[in-house]
Amino acid sequence: MNSLIPILPEILILVLGLLILILEPFRKADERRGLGWLTAGGLLLTIVLSLLFGRPGQPVSVFGGMLRFDWLGFFFKMLFLFGGAATALFLMDMKEINRRGEAYVLLLASLLGMNLMAASANLVMLYLAIETTSIPLYVLAGFLRTDDKSTEAGFKYLLFGALASAVMLYGFSLLYGFTGTADIYALKNILPQGLFLGVVFLLLVGLGFKVSIVPFHFWAPDVYEGAPTPVAGFLSTVSKAAGFAVIVRLFVIAFPGVLAADWSLILAVLAAVTMTLGNLLAIPQKNFKRMLAYSSIAHAGYTLIGVAAIYASEASLSDLGVTSVAFYLLVYIVTNLLAFGLAAAFARVAGSDDIPAYNGLSRRHPWLALGFLTAMLSLAGMPPFGGFVAKVLVFAAAVKVGLVWLAVVGILNSIVGVYYYLIVIKHIYLYRDEATENTPLPITRPYALALTVLALGVILLGTVFAPWFNLAAAGALTLF
Repeated sequence: MNSLIPILPEILILVLGLLILILEPFRKADERRGLGWLTAGGLLLTIVLSLLFGRPGQPVSVFGGMLRFDWLGFFFKMLFLFGGAATALFLMDMKEINRRGEAYVLLLASLLGMNLMAASANLVMLYLAIETTSIPLYVLAGFLRTDDKSTEAGFKYLLFGALASAVMLYGFSLLYGFTGTADIYALKNILPQGLFLGVVFLLLVGLGFKVSIVPFHFWAPDVYEGAPTPVAGFLSTVSKAAGFAVIVRLFVIAFPGVLAADWSLILAVLAAVTMTLGNLLAIPQKNFKRMLAYSSIAHAGYTLIGVAAIYASEASLSDLGVTSVAFYLLVYIVTNLLAFGLAAAFARVAGSDDIPAYNGLSRRHPWLALGFLTAMLSLAGMPPFGGFVAKVLVFAAAVKVGLVWLAVVGILNSIVGVYYYLIVIKHIYLYRDEATENTPLPITRPYALALTVLALGVILLGTVFAPWFNLAAAGALTLF
């Protein structure tokens, strides 16, 4: 039984998926909406059982060294499960999705792969986990068969994802070919330095695509706009966090020592370019989901600041870098899920994702408008919301290891970001649309529950952040 504890969350996800497959044929089409409650409830129960019975102790390798059971992986798993539960609630009232149980099964299959990504200690397991994550997401992105934009989004995501995955697999094969091992924790002692830059580039193609950093970001705006809104939110948050979990473990463990300063500089430059381009391209956007797509690219750049700050030189290793990345991803998942959930709730009734469609929302639905205000200010990094604390941490991590220039670039980009987030708030609170002002905007129970929890989470992460910071710090300490 003890040998199953490290994969308790994965076992429970698998059982939940099988339960949905068994129950769906016995339920009428109009009753299958309840499978969303089952999925969300099952994932929350998985979190509770994992916290009670599946917490790690000292870091150990399990299943022949294929997985590593430590607090960092466990922290990310809990984030993924929470994000999956919120997404399941948002899917419940999406037309063409809520009566199809396979959507929830695909969501669970992707979560299973993400959990394995966070815990992988072997290149073979890592690649299988990435593919297990990606393939269901390709299908979910194109799930709306009668929507041309959704079909286009799924097809583009599949083509670009397959290409990026193939390039990354070539990088993995080079690592194995030159070292004779697929064990990530053994690579640091035998990796030839001359091979380093070429391998890092190949790996960054695949992992950079996963987290949408420049220049591997070009798929994100079209896919986020065309995919069902809850799926786009899942892609921009949970999937991105899984990619960063891999980047942190792989780069810190496999490429330490004299190689660390090189990849730290590469990631620092990518961070500066990514957040700058993401913010600048977000400004002219008229579609809210496209704006969030470019915002997501910018936030990938902010997160990369923390990754680059883990090793600024061979001698300066900073656990604050890992802690800041973990905490930033926690805040980002909660905040961006809130933003996409609000967009889904609005578009479900209004039928539009264009920013001008939000005119007068504060008069039409004050609570929904307040949710948008919370999400936008947190994404902008304004106190007292979680985004402010998260940005302070990544900037502090950069300053601690001497990357002051990168922290300055990050602060300047945050100022740029405030501008386009305030544009959305301006349309909601200052503009009026008398034609729709008195039109009701009903919010269903699943949306109300998920949006309330997420909004409270954004506020708590900015005001009572010490417990969450300590959890992230505990995970960081187990990595080294």
